[in-house]
Amino acid sequence: MHVHIDTDDYIVNGTKKLKLEKHKTKVKDVYKDKSEYKDLLNEFQDEINDLQRMMYADDRNSMLLIFQAMDAAGKDGTIRAIMSGVNVHGVVVHSFKQPSTNELEHDFLWRTTIRLPQRGQIGIFNRSYYEEVLVVKVHPEIVREKQRLPQEYTENLEELWENRYESIRDFEKHICRNGTKVVKFFLHLSRDEQRERFLDRIDEAEKNWKFSEADVSERGYWNDYQQAYEDAINATATQHAPWFVIPADDKKNMRLIVAQVVLEQLHALDLKYPVVSDERREELEQFRKQLRD
Repeated sequence: MHVHIDTDDYIVNGTKKLKLEKHKTKVKDVYKDKSEYKDLLNEFQDEINDLQRMMYADDRNSMLLIFQAMDAAGKDGTIRAIMSGVNVHGVVVHSFKQPSTNELEHDFLWRTTIRLPQRGQIGIFNRSYYEEVLVVKVHPEIVREKQRLPQEYTENLEELWENRYESIRDFEKHICRNGTKVVKFFLHLSRDEQRERFLDRIDEAEKNWKFSEADVSERGYWNDYQQAYEDAINATATQHAPWFVIPADDKKNMRLIVAQVVLEQLHALDLKYPVVSDERREELEQFRKQLRD
């Protein structure tokens, strides 16, 4: 079973400017019903697992998947749904919350750099260094009150953001040159759908733990966040490290589209199992004989 998803509809790679308000948060479903959704998801999981195993054996590449979104967009569920079928040794997930005291003693890229995937692995960042040009940009007091940067770097905040965009572009170019494919997702949720999901967290007892008062307060900065996301995506979208703006109002649809993107990006790495030399084949035949004796 295969489904046609044109991922070009969602890519932002620097060739043209993103206008976030023009991107839909809901598109036509790529699945017919719940049963087909499950079948398609299982198929994606199997294919991604096969390619990750090949990546591990090939031992030349790694992949970094970055997920950014407004609260309640479904980052956790998407990561869990797509990667649940992949060998646990091949996937490493890191969730980044507020920086710790130790992390604040370093540059803003440090805490994520030390968690990059090794060759053969798919690394997943649930939030990332992009928080430094999203949350911190919406709440610039964080720069002066918590990050304790030299004053000369905080006098002009617009210049600070531009410098951080540049650092991110340079960082992503560096890791791409060293074998890490970077794929970035913005799960594009509407404000109305976010409200409904917050209400669900209040109304459904098993979801109460997900709700935080901060969810409501941050919702008040909705327009500021939308602008911050648009600015960050435009400033850091490149051919080697593209963004994908994924409609997130339908979680099932979103997961299938993300899975298709991941699968395509893995295929683009031209992975292959190592070729066994003639000499090694002779050695293996000798081992076969020994084991049968």
